[in-house]
Amino acid sequence: MRIVTFGEIMLRLSTPRHQRFRQARIMEVEYGGGESNVGVSLANYGQDVRFVSRLPDNDLGDCAIRSLRAAGIDTSHIVRGGKRLGIYFLETGAVQRPSKVIYDREDSSMATTTPGMIDWDAALDGVGWFHWSGITPAVSESAAAVCLEACQAAAARDITISVDLNHRSKLWQYGKTPAEVMPQLVEYCDVIVGGSYEAERYFGIEVVDSTDFEPIARALRQRFPKATKIVTTLRGTISASHNTYTALLWDGERMHSSPTYEITHIVDRVGGGDSFMGGLIHGLITWPDDLSYALRFGVAASTLKHTIPGDVNQVTEGEVIELMEGDGSGRVRR
Repeated sequence: MRIVTFGEIMLRLSTPRHQRFRQARIMEVEYGGGESNVGVSLANYGQDVRFVSRLPDNDLGDCAIRSLRAAGIDTSHIVRGGKRLGIYFLETGAVQRPSKVIYDREDSSMATTTPGMIDWDAALDGVGWFHWSGITPAVSESAAAVCLEACQAAAARDITISVDLNHRSKLWQYGKTPAEVMPQLVEYCDVIVGGSYEAERYFGIEVVDSTDFEPIARALRQRFPKATKIVTTLRGTISASHNTYTALLWDGERMHSSPTYEITHIVDRVGGGDSFMGGLIHGLITWPDDLSYALRFGVAASTLKHTIPGDVNQVTEGEVIELMEGDGSGRVRR
C-alpha cells in the first residue's frame, strides 16, 4: 500500500551535548518535521511512502529532499517555490531541565502554500493511506486551506485518512484558534490520535477525568462518526531524562491497551510522537485484525526512538518486534 504524508519538513538546529542556547558555539544540522518523520519511520519498515510538501528552490530545499530520498521516500510530488525553509532551534534538556524549542517558520515555503499549488490527483494516485497532523493547519491560514483540500481529495478517493492532533501552542498565530479550524478537517479522518487536551480545546468536549479515556473516545466518535479508531498516548514525565510511555486504542466496542515502558536516560525525546504514529500506521496496515498488536508495535517503536538522536526513528520492524517480545536488555549483538 502506498502511503502519503503531508506537511512541512524543516531545518533542525540543535545544541550539542545538552548545551544551553547561550553556551552553544556550533549547532548540529538535521532535517525533520512531524509528517516527514512519520514517513521515514514507515519507509524503514518497508512501506511505500510518498512525502508531499512545498520547499524553496535553493540548496537547503535540495538538502531536505536528499535526506528524504536517502530514507527511500518518493519526493516527486514536492512543489518547489517560496522564499525559505522553515527552521526550528532545539535546546535539549536533561534531568529536571526541560527541552526548549524556538520556531522560525513565518513566511516559509509551506506557510505560503495555497490551494491549487499541489496536484492532488497525481499526488494521491495509487495511494491507500493519507496522513496529516495538527501542525500543518497551525502554520498558516493558507496551509490549513491546503490541508482541507488534501483531506477532501483523499476522502473522495476512499483513502484511509489518519491525523495526529498534535497541539503546538507556539504556532496558531494567524488569528484563528484550533477550535475554528480543526473540526472541519478531522471530520474526514478514519484514525484520530489525540488526548484530553485536544478533545477539550479543539472540539469543546467536556473532560471530567483526563485519565479515563473511554468517555473521551466515545465523545470523539460521536462528533466524528467516520473515525473507526480513536487513540491516545499517555506519557508520565518523571524528568526530562526519565518518562513512562503507554497507549490506548478504542475501536468503538472495546479498549485496547499497550504495556507501559519505563524509558530512562532519554537520548532525544523529539519525534517520539511521530515514531508512535509511524509505528501505529504500519501496525494497522500489517496486522489489521490484531489492533492490540498494532498498538503495541507503535508504543515499542516510540520507546526505541527515545534512544536515538535526531528527529527520526532509525529502527527496523525486527528491532521493534524484539522489544515487544521482551528483549530490552540492550546486549551487544555479536
